[in-house]
Amino acid sequence: MPEDRSKDRAASTGRKPRADAERNRLHLLEVAKAAFAQKGPGASLEEIARTAGVGIGTLYRHFPTRDALIAEVYRNETRQLMEAATRLGATRPPVEALRDWLLLFVDYMGTKQGMAEALNSIVGGTTELYANTGPQLISAMTELADRAVKSGEIRLDMEPMDLLRAVGGVVYISAGPDWDRSARRVVDILIAGMRTTPPDA
Repeated sequence: MPEDRSKDRAASTGRKPRADAERNRLHLLEVAKAAFAQKGPGASLEEIARTAGVGIGTLYRHFPTRDALIAEVYRNETRQLMEAATRLGATRPPVEALRDWLLLFVDYMGTKQGMAEALNSIVGGTTELYANTGPQLISAMTELADRAVKSGEIRLDMEPMDLLRAVGGVVYISAGPDWDRSARRVVDILIAGMRTTPPDA
C-alpha cells in the first residue's frame, strides 16, 4: 500500500515518517502569518495554501478551521520565542542572552500587533489562548534574568515581568514605521540601567 511504501522509504533513509507533513505545516504557518498581518481575518485560505505550494485539502488537514489556523500561528510564534530563550541561554553570555531575547520579544510583539485583527476575530476571544502562552513568557524571562543577575553584571530591582511590560508598552503606544526602533532603544536603555559595571570593564 502507498502508506506502507512511504514508511519503508522513511525507514531506509533514516527520516521520521511524515517529516514532509511537518514541513508543510510549518511553511503554512509562516505564509499564514504574513497573510493575516497584511489582510486580517479576511485573508483567503485558498490563497494561503496556494502561496505555500499545497492544496487546500492539506491546509484543512492541519487546520480544520480559520480560527484554528490563526491560533496556531500565534502559538507557533510563542514556541519559537521559548526555543530561542533556551538556545540563547546555552550559547550566549548571560547579559547578551537577555538582551538578544528581549529584541526577539520586540519582533514577537510586532507579529502579535500585526495579527491583532485576525486574533480578535477568533470565536470566543483570545483569553484562553493568551492565558496558556503567558506563563511560558514569564518563565523564559525569569530564567534569563536570573542568570544575568547571578553573573553579577546586572542588578534587577523589579520583577522580570516588568521588563516585558516596559518593552511591550512601547510597542503598543508607538505609532508609525519606526515603532520597532523605539522598542529596541528601550531594550538597550533597560539593559544599560541594570548594569552594575560598564560592558567593557
